[in-house]
Amino acid sequence: MYFGKKYQNNPQAEQAADDRRAMRRRHLIFYLRVWDVNSGQMLGHIVDLNTEGLMLISEQPIEVGKIFELEMRWQNSEGEAEQIRFDAQSRWSNNDVNDDFYDTGFQLIAPSETVLAPIQTVIRQYGFTDD
Repeated sequence: MYFGKKYQNNPQAEQAADDRRAMRRRHLIFYLRVWDVNSGQMLGHIVDLNTEGLMLISEQPIEVGKIFELEMRWQNSEGEAEQIRFDAQSRWSNNDVNDDFYDTGFQLIAPSETVLAPIQTVIRQYGFTDD
């Protein structure tokens, strides 16, 4: 299934997003699920991730400017369930190239080392090596 890229049809917005992003995005090999802890609902799947934020693809629009307590779940290299909880603010949201989906950017809020270490592990284990 192809989901496309944020701002694909808007080169000026793409340039603006690239200028704002200090840390390079890491696209994941497969989409990890993310839940809203307060509602218990799955919000969507992570498309890309770094230690400052993430982009989520979802079937429903996500309110911009809202602070969420999120939980990311995955299986480690031994097949054991892992999860981390963290606070993030939704910064932007747009329709995906596929109009059935929405792309939303989140910025992590004051992530501790107990959040950053597992994110770095996920990036190493499941991120594309495009260096």
